[in-house]
This record gives sequence, C-alpha cells and structure tokens, in this order.
Amino acid sequence: MKKKLAVVALGGNAILRGDQIGTIDEQEQNTSETLENLVFLINEGYDLVITHGNGPQVGNILMRNDAGEQLYGISQMPIDVCVADTQGGIGYMIERMFRNVLNKHGINKNVICLVTQVLVDINDPAFTDPQKRVGKIYSKEQADALSFEKKWVFKEEVKIAGGYRRVVPSPIPEGVINDSIIRELAGKGNIVIAAGGGGVPVYIDEKNDVRPAEAVIDKDLASSLLATKIGADEFYILTDVPYIYINYKKPDQEIKEFLNYSDTLKYLNEGQFSKGSMEPKIQACLNFIKNGGSKSVITEAFKLADRKYGSKITMEYEDDRR
Repeated sequence: MKKKLAVVALGGNAILRGDQIGTIDEQEQNTSETLENLVFLINEGYDLVITHGNGPQVGNILMRNDAGEQLYGISQMPIDVCVADTQGGIGYMIERMFRNVLNKHGINKNVICLVTQVLVDINDPAFTDPQKRVGKIYSKEQADALSFEKKWVFKEEVKIAGGYRRVVPSPIPEGVINDSIIRELAGKGNIVIAAGGGGVPVYIDEKNDVRPAEAVIDKDLASSLLATKIGADEFYILTDVPYIYINYKKPDQEIKEFLNYSDTLKYLNEGQFSKGSMEPKIQACLNFIKNGGSKSVITEAFKLADRKYGSKITMEYEDDRR
C-alpha cells in the first residue's frame, strides 16, 4: 500500500493556550499532548512533516532585543534572525517532546528540525503597506524616535490609548528553500519539523544571492505552500476550535464538518471568516486543494485523533467521491 504524506501545522493552543503565560513547562506539556494526537497518523502509515507558529515567541524575542539595547547597548537583531531563533528553539522543543512520545509508544523514528528559509518577492505590495504588528507597545514619543532612528513603521493600538506598535510587511510566500530535501527526508520515514513561524523570509537579489527580508510570513500560507511543494496528500491545521463555522458566534452559527472547494471559497468571499484568524487558514487549505492536495483538515489541537471532530475540505464533497 502506498504511504501517504501529511503536513501538520501546529498553531493556536497546540503550543500555548490563551490563558497561559508561556512558561517552558506549559509549552512542553501542550506540545506533548498535541503530539500524542499525531501518533495515530504514524500507526496508519503516514509520513509526517510538522510546521508551527511562533507569534508569542518571536514577539518575546523582539522585546528582549529592545530591553538589551536600552539597558546594555546590545545591538538588536533583525526580524529574519529572530524568526530563525524561534525555529531553533521551538523546533528543538517539538523534536524532544516527539521523541519522548514515540518512545512511550514504542515507535522507532528519527525526528529532525530544519531551519527553513521561505522565498518572497521583494516587490510584493506588502512591503509598501506593512500591517503585521510585532514587538512591544511604545508611547507616541518613543515610536517617533524609533521611526526616525531605525526607519520603523508604527500604527496606533486600538485597544490601548496612546500606544503604538511596530508594523512589518507580511508578503505572500512563493517558494521553500530545501523543499526537495524535506520531501526526501520525510519519504524515508523521518519526521521533519520545517518552515516554523512561516519560515525565515528571504528573497533573491539581482546577483542571485539570498538576502534577508524584514518581514514575517503567515505560517498557514507557508505551511500550505510547503505541503504543495513536497507533494503531500493531506494538510492539517491544528488550532483552538474543533470545526469551521459559518455565522460564528451568532444565533444561527453552523458547524461545517464536510466542505468542498467551491462552497468554502464562497463562504470566504462572503466574509464568513475573520481576517488575521480563520481567514488565512481557510485560504491556506484552499490553496492546497487547488494545487492538487487530496484533503485539508482544520480542528482543535487536542482532538485530531478523535475522528468525530474536525472540518474536512476536499475538491468535491467526500460523499461525491465514493
């Protein structure tokens, strides 16, 4: 029987829950519980590639950067280096926790973490209209000084009067460096952790050199692209809700357990999914299906192994494919 390849994107409360402060003990516990839900995929013969988010972690690194510069004169590192730092730290944690989970279940597999660069177009419109908020909140005076000194762009915080936060571009991912190596490693039965935090954003200059981009990449779009590039059969996004909903949190809220491509696209175009939250996840799933993927699944991080949960998106309804 032909083995299947699945890309599993860890996000939401897969690593850090909303009511937690983010200690390493909390993150390790959450990660272990999430990875327990992936064991059934291994037992069913799937090869696995795991991706992950890094929002809270990269934000913390940026704030440590700021404190180090202000208190000790330590030069701040650019965002691409901060993303690479989170790939190493979070990837190490996932690798170690997964090795322990596999040991518990008597499964002998290698787990490897790759610091992954993701290609963007330096002419992407996002670079002229940065929107992604990162780092700490500053006063108007601090933001003005940093804008002058570092050429950073700031936007006013809606919920905090007088607060300003740095914004950076979030360009569309266009390629994954070393995707062929990731595919080869996974195809040989190794569990690969890659493209963490959307990948380290880079572009190719006129000399064909790889250059860093001061930006962040949406983790779900990058994970979907990676899944397509390595020929994955299935794409999973693990988040903090068990299903896709339409009319979310309204009296007529409705669970959508099975969706086809056209209906999902219709709901997306109707504005059913919130920007910056479910919308990019839905778009990532649609991208994967449009480019030849068999099935996308969105579900709660700790409920993947329970087949009664999760929304499945296919090109046609699953009943129509039988």
